[in-house]
Amino acid sequence: MSESQKVADRSDAAPPAVNSVDRFFKISERGSTFGREIRGGFATFFTMAYILVLNPIILGSAKDKFGHQLDAVQLTTATALVAAVMTIIMGVGGNLPLALAAGLGLNAVVAFQIAPLMSWDDAMGLIVLEGLLICVLVVTGLREAVMHAIPQPLKQAISVGIGLFIAFIGFVDAGFVSRIPDAANTTVPVQLGGTGTLAGWPMLVFCLGVLLTIGLLARKVKGAILISIVGMTAVALVINSIADIKTWGLTTPSWPGNLVDTPDFGLIGDFDLFGAFSAPGVGVITVVLLIFTLILSDFFDTMGTVVGVSAEAGLLDEEGKVPNLGRVLLIDGAAAVAGGAASASSATSYIESAAGVGEGSRTGFSNLVTGGLFGLALFLTPLLTIVPLQAAAPALVAVGFLMMTQVKHIDWDRYDIAIPAFLTIAVMPFTYSITNGIGAGFLAYVVIKTVLGKAKEVHWLLWGTSALFLVYFAIDPIEQLLGAK
Repeated sequence: MSESQKVADRSDAAPPAVNSVDRFFKISERGSTFGREIRGGFATFFTMAYILVLNPIILGSAKDKFGHQLDAVQLTTATALVAAVMTIIMGVGGNLPLALAAGLGLNAVVAFQIAPLMSWDDAMGLIVLEGLLICVLVVTGLREAVMHAIPQPLKQAISVGIGLFIAFIGFVDAGFVSRIPDAANTTVPVQLGGTGTLAGWPMLVFCLGVLLTIGLLARKVKGAILISIVGMTAVALVINSIADIKTWGLTTPSWPGNLVDTPDFGLIGDFDLFGAFSAPGVGVITVVLLIFTLILSDFFDTMGTVVGVSAEAGLLDEEGKVPNLGRVLLIDGAAAVAGGAASASSATSYIESAAGVGEGSRTGFSNLVTGGLFGLALFLTPLLTIVPLQAAAPALVAVGFLMMTQVKHIDWDRYDIAIPAFLTIAVMPFTYSITNGIGAGFLAYVVIKTVLGKAKEVHWLLWGTSALFLVYFAIDPIEQLLGAK
């Protein structure tokens, strides 16, 4: 059955609205009920609540240029606050069952690509700028131009590359993979475990976590990632209480004195809007490219998520358009601003919202439930900060797999597409840089199209971006030629 038929069938069978809330959210009009919306709101929360654990771990495990780390408790509060507020705003303003929270992939860019170049305040300022620019793109209608500038296979390759990068981070954070020091005089840059073998109770927790997560995913269990994190945290708590373990790394699994505590809003407002442009050792070109990388990841992931969730809910019109799309994209851009302003990284729409749709959500009313649960989580920070890396890292591996599945949409028989896509995917994890992967893919695409005599097929925005990336990669010889080094 087509999406337009789904809509039509629901409209024909829709009973009259029972009250003003029903009319505002069009619950009956869209063939839903309050019960379905509430169930859907719970389902969405429990399938994406893992971000309350993963975001503090990803951001909290990284250091900025000056060696500073963000506090895990404050990060948990900021993550929950932004998710609660922006999910409710999306429900009321966009009337879609589309929840928002700190974006996986985007937080990896901030933690491992941007923060090492500047202070945390400067890095979060770039997130705020990125969100503001997305809002400008939406308001001016330039989103169509940006959408057409990047070939779809390259967008998919970027997602796949970020997936591999996230999975690699998961393996490294858990200690499953470690870098071999140069002094070891070996022929490979990484190895299994710390000594070439897997050892220790924490490593067992990680390996069991990976097996549990992939098993649950294979059985299509709703909330598989969250179930795995909770289950393996429980196992880690038991192991830590009976075994003599020297270190778990960043977080030790031990039961907190209090399960409930007052939220710590210490990170809210800690950002410098233009500080990155004057950060020592960071050029303007690098900053511009970093902002572009954030926009690219955020903007296109959002478009795919919004269309996908709306289609699953049968909300697309006859022309395949999303209802209130302009408002939805504007709210999503505002979520990026809110995420940066709260030091929680860029917030974006979550594909896990489809879990709520599967339970019956069709309107923004379900967002009130999801957002309310995130608000409740603000007071459960002590419970959320006992999760060790070894229990949370399997989720990064699982998310990497889910993002990797988009590789099937790339036409590997067309070298003008396949080679840039391959370079995009490979360079990201191999250089530990999302920006490098995007740059390599863009440059390869422009060069191959030109060699094949198809330069006119390359959008002018892609030409301009590739020129920036060329300068980015060649900045050292250029500085030498200009006598700046």
